[in-house]
Amino acid sequence: MRKFNIRKVLDGLTAVSAAASASSAAQQQQAGNRETEIQETLQSEHFQLCKTVRHGFPYQPSALAFDPVQKILAIGTQTGALRLFGRPGVECYCQHDSGAAVIQLQFLINEGALVSALADDTLHLWNLRQKRPAILHSLKFNRERITFCHLPFQSKWLYVGTERGNIHIVNVESFTLSGYVIMWNKAIELSSKSHPGPIVHISDNPMDEGKLLIGFESGTVVLWDLKSKKADYRYTHDEAIHSVAWHHEGKQFICSHSDGTLTIWNVKSPTKPFQTITPHGKQLKDGKKPEPCKPILKVEYKTTRAGEPFIILSGGLSYDTVGRRPCLTVMHGKSTAVLEMDYSIVDFLTLCETPYPNDFQEPYAVVVLLEKDLVLIDLAQNGYPIFENPYPLTIHESPVTCCEYFADCPVDLIPALYSVGARQKRQGYSKKEWPISGGNWGMITQSYPEIIITGHADGSIKFWDASAITLQVLYKLKTAKVFEKSRNKDDKPNTDIVDEDPYAIQIISWCPESRMLCIAGVSAHVIIYRFSKQEVTTEIIPMLEVRLLYEINDMESPDGEQVPPLPTPGTGSNPQSIVPQSHPSTSSSSSDGLRDNVPCLKVKNSPLKQSPGYQIELVIQLVWVSGEPPQQITSLAVNSAYGLVVFGNCNGIAMVDYLQKAVLLNLGTIELYGSNDPYRREPRSPRKSRQPSGGLCDINEGAAVPEDRCKSPTSAKMSRKLSLPTELKPDLDVKDNSFSRSRSSSVTSIDKESREAISALHFCETFTRKNDTSPSPCLWIGTTLGTVLVIVLNLPPGGEQRLLQPVIVSPSGTILRLKGAILRMAFLDTTGSLVPPAHEPWREHNVPEDKDEKDKSKKRRPVSVSPSSSQEISENQYAVICSEKQAKVISLPSQNCIYKQNITETSFVLRGDIVSLSNSICLACFCANGHIMTFSLPSLRPLLDVYYLPLTNMRIARTFCFTNNGQALYLVSPTEIQRLTYSQETCENLQEMLGELFTPVETPEAPNRGFFKGLFGGGAQSLDREELFGESAAGKASRSLAQHIPGPGGIEGVKGAASGVVGELARARLALDERGQKLGELEEKTAAMLYSADSFSKHAHEMMLKYKDKKWYQF
Repeated sequence: MRKFNIRKVLDGLTAVSAAASASSAAQQQQAGNRETEIQETLQSEHFQLCKTVRHGFPYQPSALAFDPVQKILAIGTQTGALRLFGRPGVECYCQHDSGAAVIQLQFLINEGALVSALADDTLHLWNLRQKRPAILHSLKFNRERITFCHLPFQSKWLYVGTERGNIHIVNVESFTLSGYVIMWNKAIELSSKSHPGPIVHISDNPMDEGKLLIGFESGTVVLWDLKSKKADYRYTHDEAIHSVAWHHEGKQFICSHSDGTLTIWNVKSPTKPFQTITPHGKQLKDGKKPEPCKPILKVEYKTTRAGEPFIILSGGLSYDTVGRRPCLTVMHGKSTAVLEMDYSIVDFLTLCETPYPNDFQEPYAVVVLLEKDLVLIDLAQNGYPIFENPYPLTIHESPVTCCEYFADCPVDLIPALYSVGARQKRQGYSKKEWPISGGNWGMITQSYPEIIITGHADGSIKFWDASAITLQVLYKLKTAKVFEKSRNKDDKPNTDIVDEDPYAIQIISWCPESRMLCIAGVSAHVIIYRFSKQEVTTEIIPMLEVRLLYEINDMESPDGEQVPPLPTPGTGSNPQSIVPQSHPSTSSSSSDGLRDNVPCLKVKNSPLKQSPGYQIELVIQLVWVSGEPPQQITSLAVNSAYGLVVFGNCNGIAMVDYLQKAVLLNLGTIELYGSNDPYRREPRSPRKSRQPSGGLCDINEGAAVPEDRCKSPTSAKMSRKLSLPTELKPDLDVKDNSFSRSRSSSVTSIDKESREAISALHFCETFTRKNDTSPSPCLWIGTTLGTVLVIVLNLPPGGEQRLLQPVIVSPSGTILRLKGAILRMAFLDTTGSLVPPAHEPWREHNVPEDKDEKDKSKKRRPVSVSPSSSQEISENQYAVICSEKQAKVISLPSQNCIYKQNITETSFVLRGDIVSLSNSICLACFCANGHIMTFSLPSLRPLLDVYYLPLTNMRIARTFCFTNNGQALYLVSPTEIQRLTYSQETCENLQEMLGELFTPVETPEAPNRGFFKGLFGGGAQSLDREELFGESAAGKASRSLAQHIPGPGGIEGVKGAASGVVGELARARLALDERGQKLGELEEKTAAMLYSADSFSKHAHEMMLKYKDKKWYQF
């Protein structure tokens, strides 16, 4: 543990006279003598960066597979991601390095392995027997494009169909090609004059493994005899084929076609179909053919012992059903059920009791993969109800616009949110257990509660329980229900400042201890919520309208009301209080016909029933001013102990007392400075006298305000919180958002420079002026130009007096400067511990208090964990301020900058948070150049700097956040949250916390063939595929056809962890690689042994020859 003396460094930022700097140096010298040593415990070895888990719906899904014995579901995506789902709480994310789309997935049923086929014509074998699945082998096809794969149950030979119409055969143990090839011309011979098209289906006859059914896109189906290497039957049809499925007895199969028909064929009658069905076609009179329908993209044919078979299909609707939603059709006997889906169907699978294709299938559910959802349908219950989905797949129900992450919350919060959220559950789900139930949970090594809050484009807010790397929705709040909705587009109010999503959430400010919640929305509205377990009906929704101007003219104040300017500190007079009135909507237009004094949204004027949970305390809206729309809110803070909420934008700042429902402060940004205007102090900034070029007026001259001011829509981009809704669109180019620019303080545009936005707000109890002897409640304000200003709050006593006497707000005169927009502020006490903002403990407000309680509440003081409230002059505090460019630690009350760290020169910080880790605190930053950095406090020593990911879109910038105990997250795609950790301890425990996908399960017994079938034949015919496809019989495949690539996880998996020591060493190597540490001597030897190509291939070949009849997992 190292000790750090607080260094005596001059701030040197404000330009002052030599005499002033001399006296400042003297003050600093005295302060330095008082400052105590703070022991810092965090070292760089406490930090390590790694991804933990990914939650949410797989973005752009493209493939689906299910292991009916292990009961594991796999989903592949268009970006090469692989998501595996077991029982609720068992999830896994893997990624193909190439990023190519997954076109098909095939489980090696009950063997803990999965084959993926990608659009770049590669096949990969994944080992699922480890907590983090890895690729064992890959095979890259060079001359042919993969279109369809089929792996028969309990076979090691994978059939691969190609675009040219050929079928190759791959040994999944060695991932080598067999010399046995089925060429398209041999398969169709003279049955067709033209090329039959790509392979769209391959399957073996359920009763005879030696017969392979091959479907070509053009409509030709061939039954191929593998032993005699020739076609037994060819079935031709005019319409293109999309899919094929067998009846389990192997005597019939069904095809789905592009004209919306199904054809059922008897295997031994190739001339014409046994039956043709058009499930959605209108039956015309006179025996004419039904009208053609949309293609049936997939069909499945599943049999039951007790009744009729199920025919399940997607697509096939008639063309006249315009606007109809995508459908899954379930045909069972004479009944046909059409199940409408919310999104288009990507794929579906029928879940059956048996893995054997030659037994009665007994289907019990259908899993339907939609473009943005996963639906499971219960086939055993009438009406086919859906199962309640236990996975957190609804993150994107409405696009996520912001999120916040809270680790180590009060322990009673999650139960409280769960109890109010439980009432919101929908009814009518299947009563059965969720059928995807494989795998085992990991060990819970982290016991602290974690909550994620997501804000959405439709104005909804979701609270999620994120404890111990899981995710479960707790409660959903709809903020839009307080506003009137326009009935149709014609009567849409023209006061909207956004065309789409006027209720979208931009900023969330939440106090977990008091449970107070405050949100800022895109229509310049702020709503304050209080948590209650009681249902209430609010007769009149409390609301305030605030007229926040960019500048106010001394001579002509709008509405004729004079807002007192901030008094200049140090003039000898007592600071005045600022108590402007709120402005009710008295008129909708000013005298010159411009829209004026109207908010963007209309609050309901009817009584509002509010369910248990978050209930409206106050709605605040910014209004139009002389034809100018209100600017979007860029910063927000709420404090339950003071009963105050404050928010700012590029025009100014407003503070509201939500207990008294009164506006306390309503000022343009420039007025906050009083006489300490930075434009006069900073030579690089434009002075007020240069007004003609910037379109601004000096406040002291009585000139008219130009109408074209603050019309630039880009001006909001100067702010920390990114403006909506343009950035809501999920994949915007970086350039479109002017994010690639260097956001240095020397922005040349005078207009932008002068549009200084409020970018950070922090309530605290600290020293507000240099000569303060005790801390007092105050508000620290940070702006986009790097200025920090302090406002003093004089609060009336608690109890009834708090509601009767006004809160006095006055300036302190304190101004601090940093480079770049201010992002975050926090305060440390004299020991270096974090001083949290004061808060009130939560209590139920909707229950009348008895007399004793009232007396208690009068005496109740705001809770502040810091000892600072009883500090003497000798006890100082430290302000930690982080901007886009640098961080500073400033000693209070002396206001000396004791530590400074330039975080980045060429980029800028997107998110900075002061967080606790290992009983200490640090500053964590995420930069636009992709670096994640942490710094010790108070000395700002660099502890971690890792290049993690580049800023590829605005979504990452808008949603990245750090929290306590080394946790962080961001929205990695429009539908998924990626969590990561920067804590060494969590990285080490992660392996234990992850769930296991593979669990040893006995494979069910094969169906009984029966005495007579065994005696006279007719049962399932087996096939010695090794004899047909092995090298001795089929020869070697052409080397140029495909290239074998050993996978990174191959060493561990190919041997099936043949030797415990080798398996352990391989695992140790992988863990160390992840930590980015150098391998020790033992691991170096292991790596050399494992990566020695000669010995590996020799050993593998010997093992293959020795155990060629055994499965790889039996080694």
